[in-house]
Amino acid sequence: MKGSRKHRQPTRRRVRLKRTYEPAEPSDGLRVLVDRLWPRGLRKDEAQVDLWLKEIAPSAELRRWFGHDPARWEAFQRKYREEWRDRAELLQTLQDALHRGPVTLLFAARDREHNDAVVLKDVLDRGRQARRRHPISVRTAPDTPAR
Repeated sequence: MKGSRKHRQPTRRRVRLKRTYEPAEPSDGLRVLVDRLWPRGLRKDEAQVDLWLKEIAPSAELRRWFGHDPARWEAFQRKYREEWRDRAELLQTLQDALHRGPVTLLFAARDREHNDAVVLKDVLDRGRQARRRHPISVRTAPDTPAR
């Protein structure tokens, strides 16, 4: 019968960025706080955070050095990616979550363009390209052939 066949549309897994102070929405999917410190003035029961991956945040030393100074942005990105060498399993946690649905990376910084969540989103969005360019393993399992 014509038109009776259901076409399965591939679901596009999205990574969104949002300040922790913005209200949660159903389209956020898994809400992951990626800051090392809990956001000021926000009660945990109000935050609607599903997962707090504080270990994936920049080290305290790097965070203090950067100070959200746009002039240090390029160097911050490079140094932050270097810190992931010992924390690749945390990136894998986010990759795994993306296979299940949308993920919203939550951050407290006022600067929406120069913060650690922006760097994480870039890596997750680029997938394979990011693994080739940066000496970290985003995926721990070997590549499997396409079906």
